[in-house]
Amino acid sequence: MFKIFQGFHLIQSYQEKKKARRSEDKHVIARVIKLFVAIITALVLWNLPQGALGVELTIVEQRAVAVFAFATLMWLLEAIPAWTTSILIIVIMLLTMSESSLWFLKEASNGQELGTLLKAKDIMATWADPIIMLFLGGFMLAVAASKVGLDVLLAKALLKPFGSKSETVLLGFLLITGLFSMFVSNTATAAMMLTFLGPVLKSMPADGKGRIGLALAIPIGANVGGIGTPIGTPPNAIALKYLNDPEGLNLGIGFDDWLFVMMPYAFLILFIAWFVLKTMFPFKKKNIEVNIEGEVQKGTHAYIVYVTFAVTILMWCLEKVTQVDANTVAMIPIAVFCATGVITRRDLEEINWSVLWMVAGGFALGLALNKTGLAQTLITAIPFDTWSALLVLVASGLICWLLSNFISNTATAALLVPILALVGSSMEAQLASFGGISTLLIGIALAASLAMMLPISTPPNAIAHSTGLIEQKDMRNVGIIMGIIGLVIGYGMLILLGTIGYF
Repeated sequence: MFKIFQGFHLIQSYQEKKKARRSEDKHVIARVIKLFVAIITALVLWNLPQGALGVELTIVEQRAVAVFAFATLMWLLEAIPAWTTSILIIVIMLLTMSESSLWFLKEASNGQELGTLLKAKDIMATWADPIIMLFLGGFMLAVAASKVGLDVLLAKALLKPFGSKSETVLLGFLLITGLFSMFVSNTATAAMMLTFLGPVLKSMPADGKGRIGLALAIPIGANVGGIGTPIGTPPNAIALKYLNDPEGLNLGIGFDDWLFVMMPYAFLILFIAWFVLKTMFPFKKKNIEVNIEGEVQKGTHAYIVYVTFAVTILMWCLEKVTQVDANTVAMIPIAVFCATGVITRRDLEEINWSVLWMVAGGFALGLALNKTGLAQTLITAIPFDTWSALLVLVASGLICWLLSNFISNTATAALLVPILALVGSSMEAQLASFGGISTLLIGIALAASLAMMLPISTPPNAIAHSTGLIEQKDMRNVGIIMGIIGLVIGYGMLILLGTIGYF
């Protein structure tokens, strides 16, 4: 009834501003508390007495533990944006763990060995890691494709078989991404899929949760799809290398043996992911107008984009033939588009540079864990040989999954597989009832690919996060659910097949 009062809108506006200010104050307080927790935890770990963690660590390794804990809490609690956490990690590492550290941090103390200091140029080089170039190439392709309408053409062609129902379009994104990732780098696939996500999103309500599900379909499809073939992702190849070593286990697991089991498994997980995504992020509209607006342009720039796009995708698919890796191939569109004027200085502003910083921070953290020897020290300290066979299987999978969420899945597999190959050989009789050593090592490959909890977990996650549609909590929740489901089904399948002698 007071709305008829002439000054009501002023009072209402004042009240809304007060409410917003109170909400902002609470938000700031919450962020300060989260930041305080992360800093205190890191300082406690940094200053613990030698051996307090149950493992004899060098000073640099203990600092790496503190930085790892700080980064983990900052990424999980989101006290500040993820990319700013990554910058903090790089700067902290340069000042405390590198050869260019502050002078008083380069000396041993209290009888504790200093350990291996990192090279400052190696830390800084994470910003120019080949994977960063692959990101940049993918972003360039997306911008160029959008300028000439190629993204519209691709979206129409690839999504046409899935109709216009929102849920089947989501399934289309999962299956197309998954299928490509079985034969092409999962990062390259995610970069390619990003090019025609935009046109589809334009056809959907701006406030619908279904947009989040579509964006998450890209990293899930890319990560899970890579499990399907031996060449889909490096952890698969690492596991097979040890399983098929003529001078070692010599199990003779062929490409077709892997394909017949892992491809159906990958598609099963993708269908489960479809159910999870459409349940957690329901579509506001039952149908998506797949008659995507936009025209395919003609002209010199357009033809340059068409040819460059085709050559890039073809070279990604034929990496084994050309022997040019996906990261190098990604430089082709960067060079061509910049040299021909397809990409201008203003276009560069559209690239999500914060994502590149975020990924660089993840690489720097991985560098700290590996180059300081911390990861090797911690893994070798785990008494696998004193555990039961079932505990070794479960624990190794969980350790691999947790570690792969923070460092490269390739690095995790390369670290764990050699150690577990020795452990598995020493307890072959105990493992026999669970499928033997093949279950142990193939399980590591599965666990590494199922790690997708954070934007820094895998490059496809970071690419999806660059859309701005996905909050970290959404990625975390879906990543945990898919990780648990994937591990339970994967290990159950491997144990079953192992007991009947398939592997």
